[in-house]
Amino acid sequence: MSLTEKKYAAYWAASGMARPNTVLEFWRDKRQADRLWATERPSAITGLGAVTRLSILPLVEYYSAVEGLATEAGVSYLVTFDDERLLFDVGWNVRNEHPSPLLRNMKILGVSLDEIDELFISHGHLDHVGGREAQANKTFTLSARPVDLEGVRIFLPPPLAYPTGRVTVIKSPRRLAPGVASSGPLMRAIWLSGPVFEQNLLVNVAGKGVVLIVGCGHPSLSRMIERARAVTGLPLYAVVGGLHFPVTGSRVGKGGQNIIGNGKLPWQRITREEARAAAALLAGLDLSLVALSAHDSCDWSLGVFKEALGERYRTLKAGEEIVIA
Repeated sequence: MSLTEKKYAAYWAASGMARPNTVLEFWRDKRQADRLWATERPSAITGLGAVTRLSILPLVEYYSAVEGLATEAGVSYLVTFDDERLLFDVGWNVRNEHPSPLLRNMKILGVSLDEIDELFISHGHLDHVGGREAQANKTFTLSARPVDLEGVRIFLPPPLAYPTGRVTVIKSPRRLAPGVASSGPLMRAIWLSGPVFEQNLLVNVAGKGVVLIVGCGHPSLSRMIERARAVTGLPLYAVVGGLHFPVTGSRVGKGGQNIIGNGKLPWQRITREEARAAAALLAGLDLSLVALSAHDSCDWSLGVFKEALGERYRTLKAGEEIVIA
C-alpha cells in the first residue's frame, strides 16, 4: 500500500469511528444478511432447460479490445442466448452524457436497442445502473436522457423500479427463459451506503453446464457458487464478470472500492490472502472458463487469478466477445 493509500485508509477508518451510527447500521445489516443466508434454502428450478449457444459481448468495461470504444469503471454486457438478446447492467456514465458511453459503444459495435428482448440489472450500485442519480433514485438509466423500454422484459433486484417496460422485481430464484434463470438476490452489508441485493444471471448451455454471470460479486464468491448450484442443480462451466478484489487500489477515486464498498468496516480491507483463496477456489473447480472484469478488481488481483487458472482465464474487455456453444 502506498503512502497516499495509507492516508486515505486512515481517513476512512477515522470517519467510521467518528460516526458510530454507521458502524451499528453495518452490523445490523450484516446480521440480517447472514440470517437470510442461513434460512433461505432454495431448491433447484424444475424444467430449467438449456440453450444451445451463449454469447457475452462486453459493451462497457474498464479495458477495451476495440479502438474508439469508451471505457470506464462500469459494466454492461450483451448476453445472447439462442435467438434472445439480454442487456446485463447499463454501465456508469460518469459524466452524465447523452448519448452515454453505453449507447455510443453499442452503435460502434452494431448493437441496436430495438434488438434487446430483456434487460437484467444485477444490483443497484452506480457503476451498474447508469450513475449516482439513478442509484439515489433506486432506478437505472441507459443515458442522460430518458430511454423508452416499452415491450422489453426487465428483471430488477429490490428495491429498484423503472417507469416503462415489463418490469419484474426478482425476490427469489426464478426461471426467466428456457435455460436462463436469476439466482435471486443475495444480500451483503456495505458500510456507509447501506445493504446491497445482488442477483446473478445463470445460463445453462447444453452439453457444457451453467455459466454464472456476475455484476460485482458483493455476496462473496463461495455464496454465489453455492446458490448457482442450488438453483440449477447442475455443474458450473464458467464464471464471467466482476468479483470485487480491489486489493492494491481502487478504480474509483481514492480508496472507494477497496475501503467503502468492500463489505467490511472502513478500517478493514480486502487482503491478498483473500484474493489468493478465491483464485484457488476457482482453480479447484472443474471450470472451462473464468473471465473477470477489471472494473472492480485491481491488476494485481487479476494477475493472481490468471496465474492460478492458466489458459482457463481471460480478462473481460469491451468489444471482445465470448462464445460458448
